[in-house]
Amino acid sequence: MPKQKTNSSAKKRFTLTGTGKVKYNSAYASHLLTKKATKRKRHLRGSRLIDETNEKMVKRLLGLR
Repeated sequence: MPKQKTNSSAKKRFTLTGTGKVKYNSAYASHLLTKKATKRKRHLRGSRLIDETNEKMVKRLLGLR
């Protein structure tokens, strides 16, 4: 059986925490910042955990399951 390839775009966008949860950064914080409010840009900073409903799919894209 051939090796399973990881999805390259998922590999760049998601990382795993020590407990096995999936972490990601906001996709809307890098361009067109002049039209966004300061509060909105501030909330887009930092990383957050992916929802449990999508976790299985993302882990499969990363080649973990």
